[in-house]
Amino acid sequence: MAGGRLVVASDARAVRRRVAVRAPARSPQIVLASQSPRRAQLLTQLGIAFVVRVADIDERRLPSETVEAMVERLALAKANAVSDVELPVLGADTAVTLDDEVLGKPAERTEGLRMLAALSGRTHEVLTAVAVVRGTRSGVRLSRSRVTFREITPAEADAYWRSGEPRDKAGGYGIQGIGGIFAERIEGSYSGIVGLPLAETDALLRAFGVDTWRYRGA
Repeated sequence: MAGGRLVVASDARAVRRRVAVRAPARSPQIVLASQSPRRAQLLTQLGIAFVVRVADIDERRLPSETVEAMVERLALAKANAVSDVELPVLGADTAVTLDDEVLGKPAERTEGLRMLAALSGRTHEVLTAVAVVRGTRSGVRLSRSRVTFREITPAEADAYWRSGEPRDKAGGYGIQGIGGIFAERIEGSYSGIVGLPLAETDALLRAFGVDTWRYRGA
């Protein structure tokens, strides 16, 4: 009995059939040339179906190269490194800059604490370039944002480092995580600061023929 009604065999089979139904698999629309889980999450948020192929390139800044030119070059290089003959390839690169110094991913505690001390109480820039390569065509868009940090005490910086969050983050912090407590003001694209500006990414994918609405709401 269920809710006072006898469930007959035909009803039970119908229930099993309904349970067995699964949403159809989504065919990949693009290749994401990044192993960043944050970029994958943002692309999923956009409703884009994708496969990941990691790009292995030299990400060092060239002599006399501006930060803008660097992130655009690297985003394009990542997309070209895993260029797919059938699907568009999306690459991205993010740089945190202060006084024209690029603050990379801190390798150890001393470097991480130095970065946080430098950012404390100041405004820095976050630049993210996104690039798409499809066949012989390519395109790049740039997102520029400004982030103002409150003062960070040495004890806070040390506790934050021990949380483990800063270790794989450009600039030594993650605004989408615990590091968000330091940001007093943001000017620009929040998703760009995280690593993939949604407006620029959507516009670029549409320019390369990707139906960005295909799976939204599905």
